[in-house]
Amino acid sequence: MPDATEEYPNLESVPLDAPQFEVAAKNVKRTEYVTFAAFVLGFIGFAAFGAAYTQNAPTYLLGLTIGLGLFFFGFGLVSWGKYLMPQGPFSEPRPLMETTRQEKELLKADFTSRGKVAIKRRSFLVKAMAAAGGVFGIVAAFPLIRSLGPLPKNSLMTTKWRKGSYLTTIYGDRVKPSDVAVGGIVTVFPEDDLGSAISQTILLRVKESGPIVTMPGREDWAPDGFVAYSKVCTHAGCPVGLYEHLEQLLVCPCHQSMFNVKDGAMPVFGPAPRPLPQLPIYIDSDGYFRARAGYDEPIGPGFWTRGGTA
Repeated sequence: MPDATEEYPNLESVPLDAPQFEVAAKNVKRTEYVTFAAFVLGFIGFAAFGAAYTQNAPTYLLGLTIGLGLFFFGFGLVSWGKYLMPQGPFSEPRPLMETTRQEKELLKADFTSRGKVAIKRRSFLVKAMAAAGGVFGIVAAFPLIRSLGPLPKNSLMTTKWRKGSYLTTIYGDRVKPSDVAVGGIVTVFPEDDLGSAISQTILLRVKESGPIVTMPGREDWAPDGFVAYSKVCTHAGCPVGLYEHLEQLLVCPCHQSMFNVKDGAMPVFGPAPRPLPQLPIYIDSDGYFRARAGYDEPIGPGFWTRGGTA
């Protein structure tokens, strides 16, 4: 809003630094200093919360720092509003006669000056409040951003399975053929990724002996009646942990997707859109299962085909 003295040159000047209202504070300077100190302490509290959160500090310390920051910031706002802002009620006599043009202009100038005086005389409080509020706005986003964890980048495209990786149980024991009976299954991991949800693989003994050719080109992927598939369902990522030996089907317990283990784990029932990736394995000279290579495609739901990213 333009200054009334600029809009009406003939108007008598109303100095902006002249007190136009009464405030509740008995000692204005002291109240201003107390309010300023409260904003500074709020700023420190918010900054301390941000530092504590990035250092994984104990919960009680996070609560203490954010609590102190909010307390002092709120105290500063209340102190400013209650003791340093104009105190009402505001009234003006309203005579029945018509108001003159000059009286209207004086009223406009007086009304405009009230807000300017409140802000201009205490600009240092505005800066302190803005600084504390700005820090709070930044650190308030820390839990949201940091709690989401690191970006997966390319970690979902590959697993820890490599050429020569031993098939081991979750306890780190290397698996050999005698450990699994016909119709039996065991969950295996690479030795450097035990318990991983990404690398988890299910090893099945489909028959007593002889290779299993699940697809052309995989003649040496499943030796001596054993075959290994990713345990991560291609529908929603649930662990495919059930095996129906008579039907030779792997079953996902979440949504009942079924995969034919002798046909490259092709889905034959349920919502799974594609087969489970097969891990090529062999039996080394010491009698232990090892991987011929890693998976030749990403495991789990087909996220890489969505959103225009191949």
